[in-house]
Amino acid sequence: MVKTKSNVIQREAVVVKFVGDSGDGMQMTGTLFSDTAALAGLDLATFPDYPAEIRAPHNTVAGVSGFQVHVGAKKIETTGDLCDVLVAMNPASLKANLKWARPGATIIVDLDTFEESAVKKAGYASNPLDDGSLESFNLVKAPITSLTRGALKPMGLDQKVADKSKNMFALGIMYHLFSWNFDATYDYFNKKFKNKPQVIEANRIVLEAGYSFADAVEALQSVYQVSKATMEPGRYRNITGNVATAWGFLAASERSGRPIFLGSYPITPATEILIELAKYKSLGAKVFQAEDEIAGICSAIGASYTGSLALTSTSGPGLSLKSEAIGLAVMTELPLVIVNVQRGGPSTGLPTKTEQSDLYQALFGRNGECPAVVIAASSSSNCFNYAYIASKIAMEHMTPVILLTDGYLGNGSQLFRIPKVADMPDINPPIAEANDPDFKPYKRNPETLARKWALPGTEGLRHRIGGLEKEDVYGNVSTDPINHEKMTHLRNEKVQRIANYIPEQEITGEKEGDVLVVSWGGTYGAVIEAVEQLQKEGKKVSHAHFHYIMPLPKNTPDVLKGFKRILVCELNAGQFVNYLKMTQYGHVYTQYNKVQGLPFTVTELVVAINKTLEEK
Repeated sequence: MVKTKSNVIQREAVVVKFVGDSGDGMQMTGTLFSDTAALAGLDLATFPDYPAEIRAPHNTVAGVSGFQVHVGAKKIETTGDLCDVLVAMNPASLKANLKWARPGATIIVDLDTFEESAVKKAGYASNPLDDGSLESFNLVKAPITSLTRGALKPMGLDQKVADKSKNMFALGIMYHLFSWNFDATYDYFNKKFKNKPQVIEANRIVLEAGYSFADAVEALQSVYQVSKATMEPGRYRNITGNVATAWGFLAASERSGRPIFLGSYPITPATEILIELAKYKSLGAKVFQAEDEIAGICSAIGASYTGSLALTSTSGPGLSLKSEAIGLAVMTELPLVIVNVQRGGPSTGLPTKTEQSDLYQALFGRNGECPAVVIAASSSSNCFNYAYIASKIAMEHMTPVILLTDGYLGNGSQLFRIPKVADMPDINPPIAEANDPDFKPYKRNPETLARKWALPGTEGLRHRIGGLEKEDVYGNVSTDPINHEKMTHLRNEKVQRIANYIPEQEITGEKEGDVLVVSWGGTYGAVIEAVEQLQKEGKKVSHAHFHYIMPLPKNTPDVLKGFKRILVCELNAGQFVNYLKMTQYGHVYTQYNKVQGLPFTVTELVVAINKTLEEK
């Protein structure tokens, strides 16, 4: 590979977006680009954007699939607002994504797909490549389809097979644009298609053809150069939030000595957790794909009763179906982790889009007085940490824990520094010892109020358990009104005391000021970037991002009291701000909400924070 261009654009960070029809391989292209960026020493964050329709009509906006990658020499907290490079494989993908390209961005299109019928089907009145509407961009008209076919003609492949490789032509253009080599992608070809040498050769040929085209085309006279990011030494992996969640559970199983069991029903966007854990039978993971959501959680409760680290994974519609069984876990006081990878709702809603609209459901969506711990991850990589923490809390405090992630975190990816399990916090489940003369099923630890975990078959620990109200200490079925009230308060107090075992809430910035920006869950990256931008401008803005929601950290009142206004930003209609109003009185709350199935942009948050600063 000989690169002849000399005009080098130095950038601290670059945002690239690959878009095309559902069958154009944009997810694979983005993933390979991301992996190569990581090996080039760059930090990154990715955001796959899938169509909600399973088989949308070809060349329609409804069928557009995208993959956005933000790479840089600095710490990358978000997937970027607007892209510097947009690769559009057909007119519909350009139509749907042009609004996400910054002015002056490089737009690379497959010229061969801009036929009159496809242009009309995408909703254009005229061909955007010829009508002057793209004059503010650096437009590269690349005949990707015809050049791919031409490159593969000597191999004798039919047109349909050859067209499957055109995404590699686009990837080759991008490798030239960033001066990257093909090594990681060649390795992927060799592993993915090890029994299909013809497929390996075809993809190699097309990748190199794309690189050569970029070297020769006049519209690509510049290349990007992004310095290596400064990162802590260690072993890194480009990891999605769902995979990180699965790994966090595996680590918790190893650290606690408890076998792992996942009972789940496949549901977008949480299914990958089920798939990932199924790969680790060698580590003792037991995975049960149940016939429905209720069977999934009930099987997990059964596994918890027998002494397993019990898990169930779902999204919003599935969490609603699991609500009665969560009540059973609360009543029996068994450890259980319920992962909710949130998506747009209500009902079936927007399966492939992200939202934070299940907080009310996690906090209150059960019958009776039914407290459960609620925590939330804030990045694709720290899904690992919060899956581990959720497991630790569930087992040590003998309670269900709801772990909230979302589609943005679960499908997106970041670089993750793989820790040593031995360096993770201890997990010490309160397992009852055989023949303990003081054992009683509901006798509690005086500090945590957690009962002992009595494993079936252990000598001398025979006991009764079930969904009916329990007699305090002894566990017999009881309908006594005074006992019911006492047990209700004990179960609630047990959850509240967990505040003694979680970190205090941190503030980024000064502890007093004009505005405290509050966020939770997957909005962290965009919010912290917006706050830091305004702090550099000298504005008295601070940030508090909540991972622990039920219970809230003990110092929450002290965190909130130092600010004139509290701006709560969330991807729903205002659920966390209303929860704060219920539990944290005497503060002036305002809110900024977005319910579009899309993450926040830094730009819109800066506008919202400035507006709050200007209010009297």
